[in-house]
Amino acid sequence: MQGLEVPDVERWSERVVVVRGLNPGWFTGPGTNTFLIGTGRRPLLLDTGAGKAGYIPLLEGALAEHCGTDAPGDVLLTHVHPDHIGGAADVLARFGPRRVSKLPWPGRDERFDVVLTPAADGDIFRTEGATLHALYTPGHAQDHLCYWLEEERALFTGDVILGAGTTVIPTEGGDMGLYLATLERLLDLDLDRIYPAHGPAIDAPHAKIREYLEHRLARESQIVEALEDGVDEIGPIVERIYVDTPRELYPAAGQSVRAHLLKLEREGRAARADTGPDAERWTAL
Repeated sequence: MQGLEVPDVERWSERVVVVRGLNPGWFTGPGTNTFLIGTGRRPLLLDTGAGKAGYIPLLEGALAEHCGTDAPGDVLLTHVHPDHIGGAADVLARFGPRRVSKLPWPGRDERFDVVLTPAADGDIFRTEGATLHALYTPGHAQDHLCYWLEEERALFTGDVILGAGTTVIPTEGGDMGLYLATLERLLDLDLDRIYPAHGPAIDAPHAKIREYLEHRLARESQIVEALEDGVDEIGPIVERIYVDTPRELYPAAGQSVRAHLLKLEREGRAARADTGPDAERWTAL
């Protein structure tokens, strides 16, 4: 997504306005998408960006121009990664107290100076013109929620599915087996569109979900082949299979490779020998 040029504010539908978090980069593309959702004067705000300077004035402008109002309603969060929750304190400081809901992650949530209301799978959030259903979608993060927009049969996917490229399964809180199960669950949803947290909207949602599943399983096969050929460390595996990926992304790719290896270990298909605090050697079984 690096270099993808998009406006800082876009209307994606009658009830969805995207406001970007002004944090472009290798992992965020043109910036984290935050969303104003609803047709009334208090739209829900989904995610809050990273807390970058300029985001609050941008949000104020979007509220005035696209929503005809001066403040959002309640705040929902997909997960605790800093580019999604980092701007929450600024939002509350500017617009005043309001409910901020997310699935708890004890030990991580406390890093941000925000009072959070626990959310869970199956919770429903309403505002004028919009009804959001929370879905527990672990894999990228252990506290990850997606939100299904009933009126549009659209899914806000956070970091589970991106508008371009693929997501990282990080060492902390990530789980490849759970991630694949999440993708399988999303295939069963009644969907017309995906609104991701990075990149453009997706108009063929089930095709994109299947593409993600096929990509991850193809990577897993490549990893198994590398192990069978005697490539036994994560760094060389990344070098071998991520040949078309910028080297700046190799550390993130290494986290996803390790997530695959841990899944293979749980399945009895790979074994690990620890060789030190920062090194592991792996073999295929």
